[in-house]
Amino acid sequence: MGHVEHIHIAPAEGAPVQSVSEIEAVAGVGLIGDRYATSEHGDDYDGGQDLTLVEAEALERLAAEDGIQLEPGATRRNVTTRGISLNDLVGKTFSVGGVMARGIELCEPCNHLQSMVGRPILRPLAHRAGLRAQLLSSGFIRVGDSVVPVSDQAEVEAR
Repeated sequence: MGHVEHIHIAPAEGAPVQSVSEIEAVAGVGLIGDRYATSEHGDDYDGGQDLTLVEAEALERLAAEDGIQLEPGATRRNVTTRGISLNDLVGKTFSVGGVMARGIELCEPCNHLQSMVGRPILRPLAHRAGLRAQLLSSGFIRVGDSVVPVSDQAEVEAR
């Protein structure tokens, strides 16, 4: 079981990210106030930009192994987690606090992100730059909330 360490949104593409302690998540829309929640979705929209997550541990490894220090939010992912392997959530349903989500695909680093952070992150963050997820239910996500795969949910509820 992991937890939410940071939440970040950007109101428009390329805009600076803002740190928030809680955010409203709307199924099929995204995080209220974030750039993807305000964009028009096409007919083939898979929800993969409703919510993006990155592991705090991946950023710490980037600093330790490659000497590249990125502050929380610099990856432009919405939620920074600790204690859970996000790669393991591709194709799986999980909860973030009281919100249900489904992992769609890895959120690989791109040239645009590399140009925004101004550091060579493509190779060091390959396959560990985060997860794109679809929101399956609406509610609030807060710093400190648990991040739990649905298969582990029964154990959490029994506590």
